[in-house]
Amino acid sequence: MSPFRVVFGKACHLSVEIEHRSYWVVKSCNLTLEQAGIERKLQLQELDEIRLQAYENSRLYKEKVRRFHDTHILRKEFSIGQKVLLFNSRLKLIAVEIQDEATGRTFKVNGH
Repeated sequence: MSPFRVVFGKACHLSVEIEHRSYWVVKSCNLTLEQAGIERKLQLQELDEIRLQAYENSRLYKEKVRRFHDTHILRKEFSIGQKVLLFNSRLKLIAVEIQDEATGRTFKVNGH
């Protein structure tokens, strides 16, 4: 029993002990530290390759969907004198004064 446990009633784990245990685990798995470093680099390279492959797949999917969408857009031909509906999509957030026809009072609307 350690003096720390006698005084405080619980075990004390020093960083040296933890480092020694981690080194012991690496040794028990029959790996050297250099080989573990090489394995780690290989895993990081594999992750990078998977990320690049996912990015490429996403790009190909977007191109495919864009081509599908573009082929299904209908081209319309208009003739002179034909009436068409113009959609003005500009967002208007300007305050406007409106007059009530029944009472004649005016009030401001903020455009929302």
